[in-house]
Amino acid sequence: MYPKKQLAQLVISACQYYNIDTVVVSPGSRNAPLTIGFANAPEVDVVSIVDERCAAFFALGVAQQTKKPVVLVCTSGSALLNYYPAVAEAFYSKIPLIVISADRPKHLIDVGDGQTIRQENVFKNHILKSSNLTEGEAFITSNSELIAEAFITSITKRGPVHINVPFDEPLYETVEKLNTAYFNNSLSNGVEERIEEDVLSFPAPKKQTDFSKLSNIWNTTKRKLIVVGVHEVSEKLESVLKLLSKDPSVLIMTETTSNVSDERFINSIDKLITKLDDEAFKELQPEVLVTFGGMIISKRIKQFLRKYKPQQHWHVDEFTAMDTYFCLSEFVQEQPEVFLEKLLEEIQPVESSYQAYWLEEKNARSIQHKKFFKVIPYSDLVVCGTVLQFMPNNSCLQVSNSSVIRYVQLFNVNPTISVFCNRGTSGIDGSTSTAIGAAFANKQQTILITGDLSFFYDSNALWNAHIPSTFRIILMNNSGGGIFKIIPGPKSTNALSFFETPHNLTAEHLAKMYGFAYTTASNIKELEEGLADFYEDNNQPKILEVFTPTNTNDTILKEYFKNL
Repeated sequence: MYPKKQLAQLVISACQYYNIDTVVVSPGSRNAPLTIGFANAPEVDVVSIVDERCAAFFALGVAQQTKKPVVLVCTSGSALLNYYPAVAEAFYSKIPLIVISADRPKHLIDVGDGQTIRQENVFKNHILKSSNLTEGEAFITSNSELIAEAFITSITKRGPVHINVPFDEPLYETVEKLNTAYFNNSLSNGVEERIEEDVLSFPAPKKQTDFSKLSNIWNTTKRKLIVVGVHEVSEKLESVLKLLSKDPSVLIMTETTSNVSDERFINSIDKLITKLDDEAFKELQPEVLVTFGGMIISKRIKQFLRKYKPQQHWHVDEFTAMDTYFCLSEFVQEQPEVFLEKLLEEIQPVESSYQAYWLEEKNARSIQHKKFFKVIPYSDLVVCGTVLQFMPNNSCLQVSNSSVIRYVQLFNVNPTISVFCNRGTSGIDGSTSTAIGAAFANKQQTILITGDLSFFYDSNALWNAHIPSTFRIILMNNSGGGIFKIIPGPKSTNALSFFETPHNLTAEHLAKMYGFAYTTASNIKELEEGLADFYEDNNQPKILEVFTPTNTNDTILKEYFKNL
């Protein structure tokens, strides 16, 4: 049983043609032709999630893990707008999503018809491609090419695209066979190759890199800093970085979400630089800065490099020239692994004390960290460090935004664990949904460490019939937005309660309603006991809610940095 609607047949044929294997549908009537078609496509795994915002972040989590586009399907009207937070996250995190929205025909827009908004180009500021289709036999070829261009864009440029599909009634008519010829015939005679060439050359042809020039600069400087932001797990990248770190003039700083590690890397940036004075910052100031990967979590490293600018800043990325530190001198349009391998062929180690000095500082901070951690009072900081110690090998760690990801950055994470966080827009709105999507897509045990506001904000994420029994949530509940006590500003005002959102909520009844096993901890002994069998499978996902003191977390964190 397939939809009779020609546009629905084109879209479903395109999904088959481009080997889409996951479609996330939110129930509705206007999208009935698409829902019927995907429900009857045996090669597609169809997931139904009612809340469109949760559905979009779930799809983002799946695409994050599989590195393949995931299709989202919704009805007309405000349903589509609920995708926007995840679309923006996908845009900045370079995650492929294909949003397919059902719409009313144009003659029903802005005339008082129900469930209608202006859907065309609705994501225009945060989308790689918007394709607005037109009903009618005369538009088969142009519609097919618009659909193909959207799919090719999402696949090759790794980001979100939007296909808006108008359907007039009747919506539920069906036929017995899907006619793939509509779509396939439209891509004959080199049409697909032309589209791909157009996509890759827009907005400009690929920038060529002068490796001779860059290697000459590299070989004549004694302080070179590499900063790695959000990055997928890559053994090749880690291997190349380890080779580069043999050069004493090269210092490598990584964030937890970079998924690369080595004893010669600075893996806790804030732990190193928080207490540095002006003279020390000048010692750390690089002559050449090389950056790649996604968004940087550490605000301190951004402030440092914006004030103590390098002479050269090279940003390496296939698509985007990111001038984070306001001193970009070279956009290297390559995959980081490819660029660094080519650079290695041209460069020579340089005599320097740059790396050795700062690795010694790193080790000194690590000693202080361990000393303080032994005497530290029970707090968010203690909970985070303890949780990371108990985490199983080869698991997938998802971390919510705000204070939790900043705490995680202060600890050494088991290098067998892959770490993910929605840092494209750094919002708290979809962390749980993304983590559940990741758990659905991968074969690893997936653990979410989340703060209370992020968890309760996204509680509809649990309204999902596809949560694996191996999924785990560690909920750090400090009864409000603890980040607003940590950052300077809010606490000095008389409006702190409006920043923090104080509450007395717990996850107990949510866990019961959605079929999660639920336990709590309120001190270190209960936490360690709770973690002892937390990761064992008992045919249910689990929530461990850890209650921490609201009024002392910020003081303890400040003492921690002071003691470094």
